[in-house]
Amino acid sequence: MPLESIVELATSDLHQLEDLLCANDLPTQDCTDPGLIFYGIFDHHKLVAAGGLEAAESYVLLRSVAVQQPYRKQGMARRICDFLIEKAESEGKQAIYLLTETAALYFENLGFIRVAREQVPASIARTRQFTSLCPDSANCLVKTLASGMLPGI
Repeated sequence: MPLESIVELATSDLHQLEDLLCANDLPTQDCTDPGLIFYGIFDHHKLVAAGGLEAAESYVLLRSVAVQQPYRKQGMARRICDFLIEKAESEGKQAIYLLTETAALYFENLGFIRVAREQVPASIARTRQFTSLCPDSANCLVKTLASGMLPGI
């Protein structure tokens, strides 16, 4: 499988995903939750980059973008993010939200803007990321997609 390919992860890939997320200090408790789909880039059969989308009615939550240390600075995180944003747009989602403790500036460079947690739609606020997995100190960001209008923003 070439490094250029981004593929949906199979159940058999979840152990590699959990290892990648752990190595990047990201939560793994909900990797198998319904509505959460991860995509990745493999180097042969080794997962080297991943990210996910969690459906939340007409919105999505961008989840757990991570790259193995030796593969960083090669544009893989950007490719995963671009892929996930395009996927959300193709599904007609209004906006894509995320929480981050360390990468707010990175995502701002991708067109996301910071918002208060109180401004997120209820469907996003109910996700495990918002209710229990990410600390209140995490930055909340949003990117309006082609078909979207954000409530109260």
